[in-house]
Amino acid sequence: DLVTKYFDVRNGMLGGDYSTKFGPWLAAGCLSPRTIYHEVKKYEAQRIANKSTYWIVFELLCRDYFRFYAVRHGSLIFQSGGPAGVRVSWRDDPELWQRWATGKTGMPLVDANMRELAATGWMSNRGRQNVASHLALDLGVDWRRGADLFEHLLLDYDVASNWGNWVAAAGMTGGRINHFNITKQSKDYDPQGEYIRHWIPELSSVPTARIHEPWMMSKDEQVKYGVQIGIDYPSPIPASKCGRPHADGGYRVGGDPAFTGYRSRTGGSSDSGRPRGGRSGQRGSSRGRGSRARS
Repeated sequence: DLVTKYFDVRNGMLGGDYSTKFGPWLAAGCLSPRTIYHEVKKYEAQRIANKSTYWIVFELLCRDYFRFYAVRHGSLIFQSGGPAGVRVSWRDDPELWQRWATGKTGMPLVDANMRELAATGWMSNRGRQNVASHLALDLGVDWRRGADLFEHLLLDYDVASNWGNWVAAAGMTGGRINHFNITKQSKDYDPQGEYIRHWIPELSSVPTARIHEPWMMSKDEQVKYGVQIGIDYPSPIPASKCGRPHADGGYRVGGDPAFTGYRSRTGGSSDSGRPRGGRSGQRGSSRGRGSRARS
């Protein structure tokens, strides 16, 4: 009866039952989406129909949407500016790319997800939204590099879903751009920090109050919890090294128009939502299926 709980757990990241895990089988052609649809409908007729059973079918429709989207726009979903033809100057910085790809950005939620992907070939939908937005909208690195890495590593990779979601996350569809506050996302969807600690053993002793913003720890706290920021675990990437591809400000930050940046140990916040340097401050992010990103 896990199907009846899907809506409530679909944003999870740790464990085996927060998602259907149908993705790899669908991508490989071993399981038909029609089979899933009819089985759900049979379950609804025999047991119960609720928001969760509806949402599984809705996710299948989203999968179909990106197939039609790919047919409609063709090779434009592989272009830098996407179907909307947005002109953006991406940062060509090997360090930014390497830190993101290897899970060493200094942002625990991003790093945990990237490490999980490298180790298992899997990442939750919530994780994919965050890491994609972080790469494209925070670091200003060409989103196609992220899409290409996902193509190489994901067990459930398929062309339309992967590239369609990435082009949307980068804000290249012509619609709303969803740029989420990663620290807020981390606190909302991994409130106790269990997922972060699972994939980032360097932070295993850090308490919940600091796990989402380890750069906020004092030197005494770092000694107490056995992790030195900048040595054992990376400092956040300074704002001066990051890009802001949609610099006209015509996008939503974290779904909150009032969001102006992350806390800093030196006081105040970054106006761009990024750290000013070293261990101070931080930035924001998300990633969505088109304009359907869950905030």
